[in-house]
Amino acid sequence: MVSRALVKEFQRILGKEQVFLEEIDRATYAYDAAVLEPVLPAVVLRPRSAEELGRVTALCHENGLPLTVRGAGTNLSGGSIPSSGGVVVLTTALNKILEINEADLFAVVQPGVVTARLMAAVEAKGLFYPPDPGSMAVCTLGGNVAENAGGLRGLKYGVTRDYVMGLTFFAASGETVKTGSRTVKCVSGYNLAALLVGSEGTLGVVSEIILKLIPLPPARRAMMATFDGVGKASETVAAIIAQRIVPATLEFLDNFTIRTVEDYSKAGLPVDAAALLLIEVDGHPAVVAEEAEKVEAICRQMGAARIHVARDAAERDRVWSARRSALPALAKLKPTCVLEDATVPRSKIPAMIQALEDISRKFALPIGTFGHAGDGNLHPTILTDRRDKKEWSRVEAAVDAIFEKALELGGTLSGEHGIGTAKSRFLEKEFGRGTILFSKKIKAAVDPHNILNPGKIIGE
Repeated sequence: MVSRALVKEFQRILGKEQVFLEEIDRATYAYDAAVLEPVLPAVVLRPRSAEELGRVTALCHENGLPLTVRGAGTNLSGGSIPSSGGVVVLTTALNKILEINEADLFAVVQPGVVTARLMAAVEAKGLFYPPDPGSMAVCTLGGNVAENAGGLRGLKYGVTRDYVMGLTFFAASGETVKTGSRTVKCVSGYNLAALLVGSEGTLGVVSEIILKLIPLPPARRAMMATFDGVGKASETVAAIIAQRIVPATLEFLDNFTIRTVEDYSKAGLPVDAAALLLIEVDGHPAVVAEEAEKVEAICRQMGAARIHVARDAAERDRVWSARRSALPALAKLKPTCVLEDATVPRSKIPAMIQALEDISRKFALPIGTFGHAGDGNLHPTILTDRRDKKEWSRVEAAVDAIFEKALELGGTLSGEHGIGTAKSRFLEKEFGRGTILFSKKIKAAVDPHNILNPGKIIGE
């Protein structure tokens, strides 16, 4: 527990108004977007500078207090849920874009910067930051780094790790650690940035991020292909990739999701379609025209019932906005929404989608499936009511079956949502005991008191 003397020290460093002690305030930070039990932290801290962040980290280390760093709390695997009696450190006040370098194509940001805000700032200068998680309007870049966040554009442009050039972070003891640089190439020292990205706050506390930028694509063309069978749509995904075409985005929605999203967004989606693909190609105008023509031809060959090309940017943005609303739209249907993250090799997409239909029938549960089909990352979403104990037991069994099938097909437990506590018990099944033991040795070496987000990824 946090002693009175330590609370006073936190207040001295941060100011009383940045130390939250009331239960109603602490309860706000007891949970994240995963369907897991909340855990009330002992105190919530909101540093306003990197120096303050380092000092509270060091104090937690000296006093053996579990420390969970939190951005916007959009995490979907329990990574943001604190330890009982521990401390939550908010990064929301560390929200400055420190630099946008147009000559060398990088940005320097604090961890509390909202992802969409950076995107808009760099696009205003004709530059592009591609990673676009579904929660980009609210999620923060520190959280993106912690989870190695992906998004709709992951197929062509990759995920957060592909854009992290360097980090400044605090070790568990509060010491400042720097890794990477502002240069295109850097092989000085260990690649600690690669270790930190995706570590879910278990190895260090990030205070500054250097992100790679690229030129904004000069042209884009978006289209919607509808199908009268889910199998046809999933096979079309594999066919497009097999022709060596890499769209910027290649998204899949089943009929259940289409109808739910249309009812929510009124974007004009075809509610009678069994499935649809949302596809966008970008780049040089001539290349865009050629690739769009090829994609249309493949969709027709694979049995698309209809192909509609967006007439202008406004129509394109309306459809993509509807796609990004899939999760909130589905979440309105039932009291509990379990969003999973089944990711398989792209060639196994048809098999995984068929398996999800089978799992839905077997466990008598509605499952809406959507996701980044172009990179094999599907989001089967189970709609339920956790208060119904019998149904919830079927949900848990269905989730197990989804993970088992993804691994059977050569896939992974998570393409972008992380492991947290929700999937930690499955990690050994994916990688083996040796990997878990090796990871625990790294954790013990850099965090001997086990204060940094304990229990996440590899368990206690």
